[in-house]
Order: sequence, then structure tokens, then C-alpha cells
Amino acid sequence: MAEGRGRPGGRSAASSGARQTRRGRPGYDRESLLRVAVGLFNERGFDGTSMDDLARELGVTKAAIYHHVPSKQELLRLATGRALDGLFALVDELDSVPGRAVDRLEHLVRGSVTVLVERLPFVTLLLRVRGNTQVERDALERRREFDRIVAGLVADAVADGDLRSDVDPATTARLLFGLVNSLIEWYRPHGHIGGPELADAVAKVAFDGLRTRTS
Repeated sequence: MAEGRGRPGGRSAASSGARQTRRGRPGYDRESLLRVAVGLFNERGFDGTSMDDLARELGVTKAAIYHHVPSKQELLRLATGRALDGLFALVDELDSVPGRAVDRLEHLVRGSVTVLVERLPFVTLLLRVRGNTQVERDALERRREFDRIVAGLVADAVADGDLRSDVDPATTARLLFGLVNSLIEWYRPHGHIGGPELADAVAKVAFDGLRTRTS
């Protein structure tokens, strides 16, 4: 009898251990969960991706996901924040960049290309948000703040005589970062060009066309 009682107890402990293994199974921490989620959001759209979809992709239960994040919105907040934090870290560096406004502007453009290359899935998602939720609206407001900083630098560089004055500064800023942002449509990591080379190419195309010429 004692042996019979021990066997069910042993099975229960084993199955409990198996359940714990499956439940923690993400071999997934929050970072890897976030990367898989961003991949799905970019592939299917944020609205078109459910937590069930994400659980199936990961091979875990929704409960395992909720162990790491409270909602799909939180995943979006973390993802867009990853892209925006990279951009605003560049802004924080501007006071230490030597030279004139145009030099700070070029530093920002080059750095933004590097952020895009290093955080491509996150930047791609950021550029696709449309303001349908509060998280998206918050992200868009931070993007607008960044755009205002860029436009201010352009205006300063125009005032210094280093950039052409016949193009509106806000338009120039949009064109500059339209060029940077267009990279998400075709750039793929591990190709024939890396981040530094890509930043050089963007800077040459942008600033050789914008700088004033001396005779």
C-alpha cells in the first residue's frame, strides 16, 4: 500500500515539475519575448497580432507571456521606446559635438542611421504606428519632439550660412529624415554594406546636396 501511494505522489511531483518547465519555458526572457513580438507586429501589423498568435509563435501559454508583460500594449510601448530612446540618446550628445550647427546636424543624421541599423525591427515598428492607441500617440508625440529638434538644427545651420536658405528648414528636416527612414524598406543586416558605410553614404548624399558652395 505504501508503494502504491508513493507512485501517484511521484507522478504528481514529476508532472508538476514538467508543468513548471513548460510554464517557464520561454527559454524566453522579456527581451527575447519582445523581439519575437516585434517581428510579428511588423509582419502582421500590431492590430492584426493577438496574444494568442504570439503564444503560438513562442510555443507557450498566454499565461507565460503575462508573467513578463501585462499586455500587448506594454510590448508596443517597450518596442517603440527602444527606438525612441536610441534617437534621444543622440540628442543628449549634441552639446558635446564640436563645431557648428551643421556639424551637430550631421552627427544626428549619422547617429540615426546607426540606431536604425542596430535596432532595425524596433525602428520599423515605430515608423508604422498611426496613433490608434494611447501608446501609439505617445510614441508619435516623441517623434514630433525629435523632428522639432532636427528642424531647429537645420534653421541654425541656415542662419550660420552652412546650409541653403532657399528650402524651408522644416521641409529640409523632413527630407533628411525621410531619407534615413526610407532605409527600413530595403536595408537588411548582414548584407554587403554595414552601418558605418551606410551612414557615410546617407551623409554624403544629404549634405553634399545641402551645403552652400564657395566659388
